[in-house]
Amino acid sequence: MTDPRIGVVHAGYEAIPDDYLEWTGRIEGDPKLEYLAILGSHLTSGTRVLELGCGAGEPCTRLLAERFDVTGLDISGAQLARARENAPGARFVEADFTSVELPPASFEAVAAFYCLNHVPRELLPDVFAGVHSWLAPGGLFLASLGIGDEAAWTGEWLGTTMFFSSHPPETNRRLLTEAGFEILRDELASIVEPEGEVTFQWVLCRR
Repeated sequence: MTDPRIGVVHAGYEAIPDDYLEWTGRIEGDPKLEYLAILGSHLTSGTRVLELGCGAGEPCTRLLAERFDVTGLDISGAQLARARENAPGARFVEADFTSVELPPASFEAVAAFYCLNHVPRELLPDVFAGVHSWLAPGGLFLASLGIGDEAAWTGEWLGTTMFFSSHPPETNRRLLTEAGFEILRDELASIVEPEGEVTFQWVLCRR
């Protein structure tokens, strides 16, 4: 973990494992389970799935692990301690997915729920290239992406300090295509967080 902005994300999630899970439970209109079901409809039981930024593992990691061979990867050991309890059917790796090295073609699907907006946006091309390499041919990548033109925002969030960064949707599309993905689904969806409405870009891509 060499980028100090990633260090901010790490320290932030180490500080709020229970508060974050409680906060996510108060979000209204979250479509993540609908998109999780869409991904699952393309996969067969036992498929190898990697979840980036799995956090406390609830509910997405738990639900994925009921059908698939799931690896959850997260930067926060405090979050993963909860994930191991919440999703005992999965295995977990503590690592920074902006720099981790994984074997090529080792998964049939990769999912990233509400974590890529913590990545410094100039690192997204390398992250997308990494995901592309970890996927087997024809593998699927499901992700939610921030849509603001925000190079860097650091500030108070849920009682800790957090970092966010994002591109507009058209830039996200271009970067995914340049990484070699075919975009199968590309939609904007809004949720109501306790602090107000936020919109994300949801993409389903094929390697």
